[in-house]
Amino acid sequence: MRALLFAALTMVTLPTMAEKLTIERIFDGGSLAGPAPRGLQISPDGSRITFLRARPDDQFQLDLWEYRPKDNSTRMLVDSRKLEPQGEQLSDAEKARRERARTAGLRGILSYQWSPDGKQLLFPIGGKLYLYDLAAVKPVPRALDTGGDAIDPKISPKGRYVSYVRDQNLWVIDLDSGDARQLTRDGGGNVHNGEAEFVAQEEMGRSSGYWWAPDDSAIAFERYDESKVPVVKRTEVYADRTDVIEQRYPAAGDPNVAVKLGLVAPTGGAPRWVDLGKDADIYLVRVNWLTDGKHLSYQRMPRSQQKLELRLVDAKSLAQRTLLTETGTTWINLNDDLRFLKDGKSFLWGSERSGFHHLYLYGLDGKLKHPVSQGDWQIDGVLAVDEHAGTVYVGSNRDFVPDHQVYALKLDGSTANAPVRISKGDGSHLAEFAPNAAFYLDTYSSADTPPQVSVHKPDGTFLSWIEQNKLDEKHPFWPYRASLIKPEFGTVKSADGQTLYYRLYKPAGFDPTRKYPVFDTYYGGPHAQLVASGWGDYFNQYMANQGYVVFTLDNRGMARRGRKFEDPIYEQLGAVEVDDQLAGIDWLKTQPWVDGRRIGVFGWSYGGYMTAMLLAKASKDIAGGVAVAPVTDWRLYDTFYTERYLGRPQDNEAGYTRSSPFAWLDGLTSKLYLVHGMADDNVLFVNSTKLMAELQKRGTQFQFMAYPGAKHGLNLPGQRSHVYHLIANFFDREIKGAAAPAAPKPAAAASVAP
Repeated sequence: MRALLFAALTMVTLPTMAEKLTIERIFDGGSLAGPAPRGLQISPDGSRITFLRARPDDQFQLDLWEYRPKDNSTRMLVDSRKLEPQGEQLSDAEKARRERARTAGLRGILSYQWSPDGKQLLFPIGGKLYLYDLAAVKPVPRALDTGGDAIDPKISPKGRYVSYVRDQNLWVIDLDSGDARQLTRDGGGNVHNGEAEFVAQEEMGRSSGYWWAPDDSAIAFERYDESKVPVVKRTEVYADRTDVIEQRYPAAGDPNVAVKLGLVAPTGGAPRWVDLGKDADIYLVRVNWLTDGKHLSYQRMPRSQQKLELRLVDAKSLAQRTLLTETGTTWINLNDDLRFLKDGKSFLWGSERSGFHHLYLYGLDGKLKHPVSQGDWQIDGVLAVDEHAGTVYVGSNRDFVPDHQVYALKLDGSTANAPVRISKGDGSHLAEFAPNAAFYLDTYSSADTPPQVSVHKPDGTFLSWIEQNKLDEKHPFWPYRASLIKPEFGTVKSADGQTLYYRLYKPAGFDPTRKYPVFDTYYGGPHAQLVASGWGDYFNQYMANQGYVVFTLDNRGMARRGRKFEDPIYEQLGAVEVDDQLAGIDWLKTQPWVDGRRIGVFGWSYGGYMTAMLLAKASKDIAGGVAVAPVTDWRLYDTFYTERYLGRPQDNEAGYTRSSPFAWLDGLTSKLYLVHGMADDNVLFVNSTKLMAELQKRGTQFQFMAYPGAKHGLNLPGQRSHVYHLIANFFDREIKGAAAPAAPKPAAAASVAP
């Protein structure tokens, strides 16, 4: 379950004396962030910077733009509405990919790719594939004849081919002749070629299932067979129909797909298969070519996820050897920090072996040379490597946990525990470096600064603006600026003495002699971090302007804090996370301006699960809560995510039982509002129906809202506004107007061994 950093919890609000920000304006009125670019890319020659920008009248429709540093000019390259004036017609496969990528609510151009010579751009719209020739006298996007829906399109590294997946097989178009060629032929039914399986897309951070050799000589591709994965029959209820979906879904403890790794030439021929080892129950988590085009690497994990092997393969002979092996006692987190260097002798590797995520330099003989970073802090990931200058650029929160900053490290390890921070200004800096690391793009925001994009030298020196995005009278947020409330950051201690960070918005017109109700919102699950510095907390700002103290705390198990902070959730979920959230609530109750009787909680996805667990375990401390799309039984969730933390159900029955709110429901006496999309294929709707049935057995009253046709993100027209009105109304009615919660029955745990 990748963190659903849904739009409303990651946006910011600002009404003026004249205008008040409304829920409709947040979700249906166009972007409040201003003309903030996304999908920033630098052309191979560095002469252009391209990006996607939402239309002023539709924050969900994206067009393709360019900025030219030479003359400081910005212009639209491709108007997506002109290519698809009647709207997009997407295949089920493409809809599923967008749901996995959390882009299901967007339209237009969602992704694009530069050709290696910097003269063409490739992008899909509505299942069609377009090539845009920037060198033409009058550039016009040209539709490629793919013969059907083209999924995951790519331009080959040398620019001769365009590849894509169609009907579960891998295809290429020879751009010289225009001919399409089918490279695999057994795809169909349960067999998929060139695609990433469900758990790879949803949980591994791997959306693609094929990889070009850097010299265009071959394509490495994944073939998976899902015939042993159980079929889950579920209903998707729409406003005007009910569809019965048979989906092969690998729930915890069930068989996974059978995966193979093949090599095929773009000119055709039979695939050649890489031996992935005797253990067939593995995960193929990463595949990377070396710069010579003669070798590729792959990373594999056993089902337990307590071991990770990096293997090196000779592309001609298919002979292979292990470069290194990582092991752990809980689980191993994946990363994308593997970089094979151009010297052909060494590579960078990211590891948490020290307890923090750091970089190490290895030789191709598999021997460690030295750490590139080290200490009681960690990197977020590699941003760029300048081998000529001997410098590695990384992201990190070394100076302040809620920040994102850019740092430089020496490749020789001489600055391993003394990185040089090159980004300026507290807040969030997300960097995109040029291919040669000669400059970088900085997307910066803070609590009172909308996203700004600028060009910098590699030492951080400012060069120019791409989008200054001033908060002036032309900015869409200008009418609401007077109500901007800056958050306060602070810490409390967990039960084992670890530091927990929180973010707090005091209500508009704050009077320290008054007592205020609390809107406590969180995610709570692994990987995500909500207590972050940046622009965009629109709904939280909205609630603060409605008279609430708005509070968010990041509990143990969450990202960017090291393994000692993450590991306590192993083998039982909803235990230390709940304890930490209650530590935050206890701290709130000590504040003289908080009304301890009127604290409410809200979460979505893992946050929805947290709401159910908090109310079941601690109704005495909480007046009520809203749970959107919660997991209620981890046996219903997928293998890779769930087993990473809980193992298989057949090996940890007690852990699964105690990780479910069902084990604690006798203690749920506070107000609950349960919300779920009726076509959710991530956290299946049955999670909520099971919870409803259990509550009804106990005679426990609750409120419920279902959204017809909605997936996990509730992205159909009007649904976001509706659900956030529901949340605001619930808090106004049940929390702001609440009396002291009734004393609950003692929490009853399941009769299992702890």
